Amino acid sequence: MSAKQPELESMSLDDLWVLHERITGILSARIKAEKHELEKRLAILSRGMDVTGREPRPVGEKPRRKYPRVLPKYRNPQTSETWSGRGKRPRWLVAAMKSGHKIEEFRISENSANRARQRA
Repeated sequence: MSAKQPELESMSLDDLWVLHERITGILSARIKAEKHELEKRLAILSRGMDVTGREPRPVGEKPRRKYPRVLPKYRNPQTSETWSGRGKRPRWLVAAMKSGHKIEEFRISENSANRARQRA
């Protein structure tokens, strides 16, 4: 089935070109078939997922409600990084508290919060 090196070298340019076109056609057909097979497998695997890629919600479960934007309550005076007070404390605040500072030292005043609220 495989052509040996000397046989290819003895073939004419036209014969080599015909061989090239046949090989290209066979490879193209095999690639299309493999792609089709992979797409079928992917469709089977993704049937349990919704459009966003997450598992579908069970019937009767309510969607998660949207929370309003929370204004920052604490500010790093060195870098102006802010933290709303929700979730895990940022590294800069943890480091400052370990070095003896109190969390209230980083609290943003109400006047600043009102100005930020008016801009938003």
